[in-house]
Amino acid sequence: MPLHPDVTLSVHLDAICGRNQYTRDPAPVIEEIRAAAGGRILVRDDAVGCWVGFFRAAETTMLCDALLTAFPGAREHVATGAGRRGLAHSAAGYARS
Repeated sequence: MPLHPDVTLSVHLDAICGRNQYTRDPAPVIEEIRAAAGGRILVRDDAVGCWVGFFRAAETTMLCDALLTAFPGAREHVATGAGRRGLAHSAAGYARS
């Protein structure tokens, strides 16, 4: 079954952030996110805010700060991402065969 388009976009935005997390020049990353999200601002802000909350660290501060400045609506989702840091992996109970 295919993923919902909002989920697909969220995964794509997470990938953009992840592969650029150590950047020293966040401007191209912000432009790539804007282009990928188009007018889907709510999905963009949710994905960016959750990513920042989950991955914020000393090494990612430059990108995280730039993302929150560029997308102020993402701020309300940072706590959700931070809260997910302590959760166990959802596949933890499954054995590989």
